[in-house]
Amino acid sequence: METVTVEDLNKKINEFFPGLAVRKDLVGLVKGNAIVPSYVLEYLLGQYCATSDEDSINAGIERVKKILADHYVNRNEANLIKSKIKEQGRFKVIDKVSVSLNDKEDCYEATFTNLGLNKILVDSNTVKKNPKLLVSGVWSLADLEYEYTEDKRISPWVMSSLKPIQLSNFNYDEYIEARKKFSTEEWINLLIQSIGFNPELLSRRAKLIQLTRLVPFCERNYNLIELGPKGTGKSHIFSEFSPHGILISGGEVSQAKLFVNNTSGKIGLVGYWDTVAFDEFAGKQKKTDKALVDIMKNYMANKSFSRGVETIGADASMAFVGNTSHNVAHMLKYSDLFVDLPEKFYDSAFIDRLHFYIPGWEVDIIRSELYSDGYGFVVDYLAEVLRFMRAKDYSNVYQDHFIISETVSTRDKTAINKTFSGLMKLIFPDGNATKEEIQELLNFSIEGRKRVKDQLFRIDSTYSKVEFSYTALADSSKTFIKTAEEKEFPNYYNKSSSEDDNPTDILNLNNASVPALQEDDENAEIGVRQQCQEGHFVFEENQSAKSFKDLFGAYLKGSTIIHIVDPYIRQFYQAANLMEFMEMLVLNKAPEDEIAVHLVTSQDEYKINNQESFLEQIKAACMNEGIIFTYEFDNSNKLHGRYIQSNNGWKIVLDRGLDIYQPFDSNDAFSFKRRLAEKRKFKAFYVTYIKASLSKLQAQD
Repeated sequence: METVTVEDLNKKINEFFPGLAVRKDLVGLVKGNAIVPSYVLEYLLGQYCATSDEDSINAGIERVKKILADHYVNRNEANLIKSKIKEQGRFKVIDKVSVSLNDKEDCYEATFTNLGLNKILVDSNTVKKNPKLLVSGVWSLADLEYEYTEDKRISPWVMSSLKPIQLSNFNYDEYIEARKKFSTEEWINLLIQSIGFNPELLSRRAKLIQLTRLVPFCERNYNLIELGPKGTGKSHIFSEFSPHGILISGGEVSQAKLFVNNTSGKIGLVGYWDTVAFDEFAGKQKKTDKALVDIMKNYMANKSFSRGVETIGADASMAFVGNTSHNVAHMLKYSDLFVDLPEKFYDSAFIDRLHFYIPGWEVDIIRSELYSDGYGFVVDYLAEVLRFMRAKDYSNVYQDHFIISETVSTRDKTAINKTFSGLMKLIFPDGNATKEEIQELLNFSIEGRKRVKDQLFRIDSTYSKVEFSYTALADSSKTFIKTAEEKEFPNYYNKSSSEDDNPTDILNLNNASVPALQEDDENAEIGVRQQCQEGHFVFEENQSAKSFKDLFGAYLKGSTIIHIVDPYIRQFYQAANLMEFMEMLVLNKAPEDEIAVHLVTSQDEYKINNQESFLEQIKAACMNEGIIFTYEFDNSNKLHGRYIQSNNGWKIVLDRGLDIYQPFDSNDAFSFKRRLAEKRKFKAFYVTYIKASLSKLQAQD
């Protein structure tokens, strides 16, 4: 897979999407005290800062700041804005505007949320063009006038114009043509930057998880759930990303608000929004109306709901996000992955209608370094793209290469197809992808549905277990799909809910694939021969990590000479990994023993001073601990293999070298990830243990 630098990607974005991209760190620079969604701010930034020229950006930032300062309505300054309108006769404001029908006067009346004005007359054409004004309101640029009259029945406030803050035009063909200029990796990184994250700090799987959050915006009637720890940005996409989605509190929704008010006949949120998301959805004690759950189940299955004798169709997708109260191992051992749902929603029929379960525990807690300062689409532009693509269907693309097992039910296939179609729209909007790229998305789509179905079997034993697999048409080979947590916790994953455990039992979470360290120093050499075995072990992305001791300790026991070949010991975190390896060696030997460790790496031509400083500090630290550390640079371009070789007869081949851990906040002194390797996540890598004749390595000065 090619390496994509942020600098090169930014140049490409501005070249092929001129005027439609903005630097993502600018939102924070202009927001100030304005409590508005990101898409509102990016709409303004897109007008004045959609360029790579620094002078133009700086001038644009000042312009946007002035617009917000002059026209955005803060609640505590509402009287000042009203005064400006009165004194000037006309003034433009940025506010959230909602409209209601006054059936007694046969007219539409607007309410300005922050300004505190209501009963302002709105013409019918404005309402027809912007029906969402009738439901929850729309952020808008509005011209207000003040015309005093002695007639108390007539409001002095007049709205002369209203413009919703959203894209005015969109050319789909140009979007498709520009997409062809980007590789798959570049395009995924562009989408991740558009969301606001730095793609360099996210793994491929982490990027797919983030993109899955967007599927409800481009796939009709898509039902998504994400449960996980606090602080992972679960609700951000639904509250800040698109003017076509709405985020509501899970405890504040009613049947009338969501579907239809049988008294007034007014259609609810699903009739006006592309995506309706429920925040804070988890919580066992939350009260829920059973009638709401029943109508929701019907809508999620049949795309329709009833208003008296009339059946109404809608295409709004639904997303449910909430926090878990236990870690994955605990949930799998004692309950299931849906255990935190409100009681009325902890229902097999509701759960079965969910198309994909995002494993929120795999998403990093949001920290400042994860945010991007690169260029991404103005989110309103991307929101329009996704809305346009709701009418397309790519669910059958994979069928040219693969066929899903016949044991998979129709409902399961529908779920898989909808996720696959949504991801195709996001990453391959023209529908063209290689077989390998299609297979990657198919695997991921199946896994998300399998996570739902496997938990259903634990909750309700009347559900049959399903073999989630598919067959390649080219060679009839069969691929079986497992979820990440199924691979990590096989002892707990395949239990039914009827298998009770004593919650006071100690969880055995060390599902190690390699031997544990031999603790008996006197018999260390015998222990190595007895415990260590040759083999090839694959560790998957986002799998809970293990320490260097777990991976290498037993194989390096008794060594006096160790050679490390790793071309990338350059940056601070890579040097920190090497230091952790040295710490493992110190704890793995008797105090009186010495080990000569020699590193062969490549030179960082741009930051050689930093690199040498890191290595010299490690050398100094090891000196008094019985580790004689030396290093050399090999810039011959032949340094590709990465391995550790010991004179006790073992060679350990690593495709990633020591760079096996995903990024974490190394500045957080109170983070378990910093202090315990076992609390981190792995990058995808493999390790091969090879038993060879004793090496003739010689200690080097």
